[in-house]
Amino acid sequence: MEFFHDDELEAKSYDTAVMKRILRYLKSYKGLVALSLALLVLESLFQLAPPYLVKIAIDRYIAPGSPIEAGARYAGLAKIVGVFLGVLLVAFLASYAQIYLMAYVGQRVMYDMRMEIFRHLQRKEVAYFDKNPVGRLMTRLTNDVEVLNEMFTSGAVAIFLDVFTLLGIMVVLCYLNLRLALITFIVLPLLFAAAMVFREKVRSSYRSVRKTIAAVNAFLQENITGMSVVQVFRREPAQFDKFTRHNRALFHAHLESIVAYAWFYPVIEILSAVAIALILWFGGGSVVAGAITFGSLVAFIQYAQRFYRPISDLSEKYNILQSAMASAERIFELLDTAPTIQDPPSPTPIPREPARVTFDRVSFAYGGGDEVVHDISFTVEPGEKVAIVGYTGSGKTTIINLLSRLYDVEQGRILIGGTDIREFAQKDLHRYIATVLQDVFLFSGDVAYNIHLGDRSISEDKLRGVARYINAEKFIEKLPAGYAEKVGERGRTLSVGERQLLSFARALVYEPKILVLDEATSSVDTETEYLVQDALKKFMAGRTSIVIAHRLSTIRHVDRIIVLHKGRIVEEGTHRDLLDRGGLYSNLYELQYKDQEKKIY
Repeated sequence: MEFFHDDELEAKSYDTAVMKRILRYLKSYKGLVALSLALLVLESLFQLAPPYLVKIAIDRYIAPGSPIEAGARYAGLAKIVGVFLGVLLVAFLASYAQIYLMAYVGQRVMYDMRMEIFRHLQRKEVAYFDKNPVGRLMTRLTNDVEVLNEMFTSGAVAIFLDVFTLLGIMVVLCYLNLRLALITFIVLPLLFAAAMVFREKVRSSYRSVRKTIAAVNAFLQENITGMSVVQVFRREPAQFDKFTRHNRALFHAHLESIVAYAWFYPVIEILSAVAIALILWFGGGSVVAGAITFGSLVAFIQYAQRFYRPISDLSEKYNILQSAMASAERIFELLDTAPTIQDPPSPTPIPREPARVTFDRVSFAYGGGDEVVHDISFTVEPGEKVAIVGYTGSGKTTIINLLSRLYDVEQGRILIGGTDIREFAQKDLHRYIATVLQDVFLFSGDVAYNIHLGDRSISEDKLRGVARYINAEKFIEKLPAGYAEKVGERGRTLSVGERQLLSFARALVYEPKILVLDEATSSVDTETEYLVQDALKKFMAGRTSIVIAHRLSTIRHVDRIIVLHKGRIVEEGTHRDLLDRGGLYSNLYELQYKDQEKKIY
């Protein structure tokens, strides 16, 4: 199986093209983004004010030797405190509004992106899902989109706040005392060196985390879906061991980032403490010598403490940005993978009545392997009932997949009413053909929903009438809530036969012109099979029907039987004719019903 290779991608530290594409999602919210940036600048400016207010308070009203009288000092201090509190309040309100706006924008972008990805996945051909595990696709819709949200809310925008704050502090430090400012900047090369090492360590761990999360999701999805098989075959210990390996890999990947953070922030603290010590030594000497005021020194220390915080934050924000680059590449690679099965520019209207179905020299292979069907040609007339039989792997299911255009033929044509099915819109084709599969998929919801599938144009009377006609109402009425009864995930609260009857009702309610039954009665019990057979007689009346079955008793009364072997048509005729020939069909029949044959013939 060919899995997603994009978990191995190593994104560039910054990719302008990818970032431009990410920012396009902000286009619909540019007003909110502009307001958020304005609030961010306001917040940055007001964060610079408190240390300077402390300087004024100390130099004018607190330091000994001030020429201002005691009463005036208290009044001045009261004003400074009032301004200080006002600045903090404005900074708080600006920060609150900015964080709320960007969080809102981030959630809206996530919503838009998830909708775009899901819409794209709905248009993808079935072959795409054959090659890509569901768990990894889920990772694209959840984890990767969440990483981009983190970039919008606490990454890219927060970088602007850190940069503005850093530049503002540098300007103020140089304004207060250029000599002390240069002393403060001495440790910057060491800080940037530590940040670079930290960035590389975390970048590697983030890449491992993304890869292992996708593997864990894929394993969990597959294992939980197949839990009944795991339990029946007592594979719990083996599966637990496999999950342990995946989980341990994820644990160690996270541990790598924890170790990186564990040493990086203490290093930042030590370097900033060294810088503060230098400021105290040289600045204290300047105060003693009268070169600067005591208030300036206090303000300088406060600015210096604030100076190193954005530097450490920038390194972390850079990693968020880098992680977002990798997630964006994965998402955009998914979105850029165009569906291979597409509608024509000008679709041909599909016939309104049952029309002739023609397979004209059709050949097909899955994923470029050996051909599953080879040079298949046959015709099904309007209203005719045709069965297709053969050993497992002979190509029966492939034929109906090609007819429904879940896959496109590689050679030959499939015609409906003389028109190639590739000329029809897919939605029209799928409405024209109803397929009932052996493995019935039911959605988590009630019984009624699993018949009409959310199509509100189907009235309740029509829904109940179809269920009654198809013999499904007998068991539905016995359910505690009737049509409103919840069926659980994949219909786990219903028996195989009940799920099968619901699938017949689901197909009939859309009034298809072509009915395809793929092993539709092979898993039902004898009593339910009687109900299904009775329903099928009504169901197939007046409709072009193609029936694929292992249980040959279900197809005795069809108009014609096509026998496949290794992807080729080897026999064709009625049930009686094929038995008389003594060929492959006769052998199949005898293998299944040799005991019953003595009683019937």
